[in-house]
Amino acid sequence: MSDFEFVFALYSLLLGLSMVELLGGLGRALEARFAAEAEKERFAIGWLTPLLAVFVMLDLLSFWASAWRVKADVVVSSTALMAVVAFAGLYFLAARLVFPSHPEGFANLDTHYFRVRRLVFGLLLVLLGAQLAYFLNHPDLSRLLFRPFPLGMTLLFVGLVVAAMGVKGRRASIVILSLLITRYIVANLIV
Repeated sequence: MSDFEFVFALYSLLLGLSMVELLGGLGRALEARFAAEAEKERFAIGWLTPLLAVFVMLDLLSFWASAWRVKADVVVSSTALMAVVAFAGLYFLAARLVFPSHPEGFANLDTHYFRVRRLVFGLLLVLLGAQLAYFLNHPDLSRLLFRPFPLGMTLLFVGLVVAAMGVKGRRASIVILSLLITRYIVANLIV
């Protein structure tokens, strides 16, 4: 087993749990929706929380793929393992916050979105900052950052995330989340 495989096993385990948390949250929300419907109660999943879940999942996948770029630099050490746990742990926290533990406590999950969005987006910006700092400390990787397309996509990402943290309206939030998701789709189709 190579050093990368050893460290990546931990990384992928934690990121995999983050995916499970997102999908489990969606499952709980759907279950609450069907239960409310059967009881003729009011409950709406809305658009914002599911869009946030899709965005976080795409962001998580991009970081998972980025790990492949650094495979040659990975060395097993206590520092590397702690960094992986801290990094992937923040992802798990962000994923955990996307859906509420008890969605049936909400009439509409859009309310939950507005409660947690700043923290979720803030965590994703911290993770981006950590990744950029790592890339900037490696000459081969730092060259990738300053090419026009990746630089533009990173600046677009940061601008949209900051906008998502500050916008107050439901429609504007849907538009920004849709743009963030579209950005990932475009970036992955072109690159």
